[in-house]
Amino acid sequence: MTDPYDLLVIGGGVNGAGIARDAAGRGLSVLLAEKDDLAQGTSSRSGKLIHGGLRYLEYYEFRLVREALIEREVLLRAAPHIVWPMRFVLPHSPEQRPVWMVRLGLFLYDHLGGREKLPATRKLDLRRDPEGAAIKDAYRTAFEYSDCWVEDARLVVLNALDAQARGAEILTRTSVASARREDGLWRVTLRAQDGTEREVRARGLANAAGPWVEKVITGVLGANSTRKVRLVKGSHIVTRKWWAGSQAYLLQNDDKRVIFVNPYEGDLTLIGTTDIPYEGAADDVAIDQRERDYLCRVVNRYMRHQISPADILHEFSGVRPLYDDNAENPSAVTRDYVFDVEGGEGRAPLLSVFGGKITTFRKLAEHALQKLAPYYPRMTGDWTRTAPLPGGDMPGADFAAFQAEFSRRHPYLPAPVAQHYARQYGTRAAELLDGATRLDDLGRHFGGRLYEREADFLMRTEWARSAEDVLTRRTKHHLHLSPGERDAFAAWMGHAA
Repeated sequence: MTDPYDLLVIGGGVNGAGIARDAAGRGLSVLLAEKDDLAQGTSSRSGKLIHGGLRYLEYYEFRLVREALIEREVLLRAAPHIVWPMRFVLPHSPEQRPVWMVRLGLFLYDHLGGREKLPATRKLDLRRDPEGAAIKDAYRTAFEYSDCWVEDARLVVLNALDAQARGAEILTRTSVASARREDGLWRVTLRAQDGTEREVRARGLANAAGPWVEKVITGVLGANSTRKVRLVKGSHIVTRKWWAGSQAYLLQNDDKRVIFVNPYEGDLTLIGTTDIPYEGAADDVAIDQRERDYLCRVVNRYMRHQISPADILHEFSGVRPLYDDNAENPSAVTRDYVFDVEGGEGRAPLLSVFGGKITTFRKLAEHALQKLAPYYPRMTGDWTRTAPLPGGDMPGADFAAFQAEFSRRHPYLPAPVAQHYARQYGTRAAELLDGATRLDDLGRHFGGRLYEREADFLMRTEWARSAEDVLTRRTKHHLHLSPGERDAFAAWMGHAA
């Protein structure tokens, strides 16, 4: 690719990958640099939901909620293999919010975003409806509404894949060591993890470094900004699933927060999240005992089945880089995003992203490119709203029909493996299985649903270079392998990578 690049994107989370994809699709030459693996930070440690943010209505975030609700339907069409509908049961607790307030919020939720594919809210009698079997007798009424699940880290990878297919260069494990304006361009020094350096030039920079956005501005670029991020830690725990049905639960707590209790990976439950101000290094974030106790306490308030920290099978924490709007309560800090754009008069532009949420990443990227449009007069217009992500090009975005046909074409695959490939890769699964006609063609079986061929595919096509890249971010195999199986795979990966 010719130097200079039109746009160099710093950060390989969902916002950075989304901006790189959008820019490449508008005809810009793009380079994305990520200091670790794609989605290694916040974007793989989310609650894994595409949702409007029901509780944000209490803070009058109507524009953000409307935008997020619209994006649910956009992403359902763009990536039906990794985004799918989920029903949420909200038991009514009069101590938290009166029933009229809940009804009004859900009415707005149903109508603000022009809902098309998702079913509307309905009222439940927890004494009669099967969804109430898991809930204590003290709670008699609930409301069921729709949002969507997303495989968050895969969403990032698919955006990077699409950016690459449109001409972008994606560099993982490559940090931006320094960047300075020179002769109307940015002169940028890139540093790989092995210490080797490369110098490139770019007509513009997009700083989408998430929790590290301020560090990039001050430390890497030698600049400053009046805008700030506020780091908020969110932690999740994973336990065994204890209720029947595919529904999730949304539980109100007495601190005005809500906790999601979601079915996860078949027989597991994902519970979260906490909201705690965070002052430490974003790379060092970890759950603490108070958070474990907090999440268990909220669940136990509502559920017949009681859990304790001893039931936790897995846990993770992430740092959300929220735009600092000076709200006192971390839960009230806006989930909206803002941009800081500076340049002009012969100065190459710098766009920095503050805040945002995974649901609105596509719209954020679109807005970012609109902000940069004056600097790129030949750039084409908006395009991502109707474009499928890699693997999502299914007729009518009908995943069920696609999966049935996929299983029919590959009868040698065990049903859980066929479902896994269809969900993870969509139509790209044909490339994964190219030439395979029997189970032995998939190579070594490492346990669970993991075969050698999939690991090879991820290394060859999706920038996977470590066992964690494969087991934790590209897939969730780590939840289904024993410690010994994980160690054996890591040893194999060490030789294969």
